[in-house]
Amino acid sequence: MKKILIVEDEKILGEMYKEKFTQAGFEVSLAIEAKEGIELVEKEKPDLILLDILLPRENGIFFLEKLRKISEIASIPVVAFSNYDDPETKRQAAKLGVKDYLIKTNYTPSEIVTKIKQLLSEG
Repeated sequence: MKKILIVEDEKILGEMYKEKFTQAGFEVSLAIEAKEGIELVEKEKPDLILLDILLPRENGIFFLEKLRKISEIASIPVVAFSNYDDPETKRQAAKLGVKDYLIKTNYTPSEIVTKIKQLLSEG
């Protein structure tokens, strides 16, 4: 069973995505801020991280920078998902190795699950 960590500060959204991925056969953990997310990544070593960019305190870019500095977890694939459609933020995220940058309002939760399944099956 593939393991996913969702880092999403909006509790209702996070729970909804957790439920969708669980129904699709994934093991899912949920964090509501960057610091908690990094701790869970180190502990659980998920197969993929679904990362909101706009988080309280430290944002998703901070999370990515920190993640990439810790060798044991630096190579875990990350998909950014946000309603923050800013070209500079997208560039920063790409530079930090995100596999994709999804705008939440452009996809249904089921479409996001499908995209993540495709990414994980590619390798």
